[in-house]
Amino acid sequence: MRRLGQCPRGPATGRTPRSPSACSGVGVLPALRMRGDLALAGVLISLAFLSLLPSGHPQPAGDEACSVQILVPGLKGDVGDKGQKGSVGRHGKIGPIGSKGSMADAPKEGRLTRFLDFTQLTDMASESVGGKILFATDDFFAPAENLIKSDSPCFKEREYTEFGKWMDGWETRRKRIPGHDWCVLRLGIQGVIRAFDVDVSYFTGDYAPRMSIQAANLEEEKLPEIPERGIRTGAAATPEEFEAIAELKSDDWSYLVPMTELKPGNPASGHNYFLVNSQQRWTHIRLNIFPDGGIARLRVLGTGQKDWTATDPKEHADLVAIAFGGVCVGFSSAKFGHPNNIIGVGGAKSMADGWETARRLDRPPILENDDNGILLVPGCEWAVFRLAHPGVITRIEIDTKYFKGNAPDSCKVDGCVLTTQEEEDMIKQKWILPAHKWKPLLPVTKLSPNQSHLFDSLTLELQDVITHARLTIVPDGGVSRLRLRGFPSSICLLRPREKPMMKFSVGFKANP
Repeated sequence: MRRLGQCPRGPATGRTPRSPSACSGVGVLPALRMRGDLALAGVLISLAFLSLLPSGHPQPAGDEACSVQILVPGLKGDVGDKGQKGSVGRHGKIGPIGSKGSMADAPKEGRLTRFLDFTQLTDMASESVGGKILFATDDFFAPAENLIKSDSPCFKEREYTEFGKWMDGWETRRKRIPGHDWCVLRLGIQGVIRAFDVDVSYFTGDYAPRMSIQAANLEEEKLPEIPERGIRTGAAATPEEFEAIAELKSDDWSYLVPMTELKPGNPASGHNYFLVNSQQRWTHIRLNIFPDGGIARLRVLGTGQKDWTATDPKEHADLVAIAFGGVCVGFSSAKFGHPNNIIGVGGAKSMADGWETARRLDRPPILENDDNGILLVPGCEWAVFRLAHPGVITRIEIDTKYFKGNAPDSCKVDGCVLTTQEEEDMIKQKWILPAHKWKPLLPVTKLSPNQSHLFDSLTLELQDVITHARLTIVPDGGVSRLRLRGFPSSICLLRPREKPMMKFSVGFKANP
């Protein structure tokens, strides 16, 4: 086997042919490099153009939508078909998907996906965060609820139901009536959508050949009553269900992804990624498939966004909650779980639903405590979070539930004020922030395994608004949840403060 660009050997003698096309200055390797450069340049131009597109307006499938299809983060691929006037052309493909990343269901590693930091995004539609299927035209072979499962799809070769082959996804019957199939889901986390992953894994001969995605921002109190779906396999929507869902007027929702061709659910083409250029807040999604078929998972990747104007300023809010827009923007280690997990919706479901680091290798051979029972060790692990809204923290909760033999010995929490530009600089510098920038919210505090720790502020009047918080654990271990409750406050972040007023509480007391 020869490497890419290596000159081929002669069939009998092993000598290299002297063909100009094989070994000249314009030979195979430069040509391949040129193709790679052109492909990458095309990607960059597409993404630059993406930032100029308008957003948030309904558009028919024939118009240009504010999305870019990313089937592959690679170089080799083909050019899309040109659409006829008034119709959508087929998107070009950009090569085979790379190896799987460290996070479950994260985009495959490659050139293109690095333009969007998927680690700062969450699956807003997942059942684990409260996503719910409201309606589907048909669920004959497999119900639409499978679309929002939190785990990856699987395949059971010999598994059948009374209706046909068991599939881990949403699969409709072969349509024999006019129309196409579609479903509506309510996002568990409502906010800004950055990307979609339409996963057709294992649907190789029965995948949906085309799809589109629409979205809406609906007020909860104005929603009509939608009948509960119950067990749906083998069934289609009833006239009553069609009548109820018609009140949402989903035909008129904004198109985030126009009608687009999909490929079979093979390992090289199962995931279809779409970047979305919209700053709007969305609450509901409509997935259309044309005309029928199957899709394994729909991942709606984005960031939560709370309507703070509707929030009572006198009520506590979890200012770091991922559902409201909090996000981890840096960490030292995430060997067994990403820090975004600890600001997730609801309580942790298992140890896998938390943040856990690797064991530090700089631990002393024999451990010792100080006078307060805190381990004397040289190292620590940390995670930095951008708050969903600048505010004053008045209560801290650190939960080590499920971490019974691997909880940290101690922890501390610090806060700071950063502008958007300062945050970007810190991310590039791996959060090497001057010590004076961080001000203590919770001093070094002993933690217990498998227990929730509550700390109430002693001196609220000494605190100031913060935008970012850092949780430090010593020496390593796992945490299941972090809650930073307080009051949202206004703050100007258009430019850095020359002398920011940074007065913080240095003491929290444990809440028995």
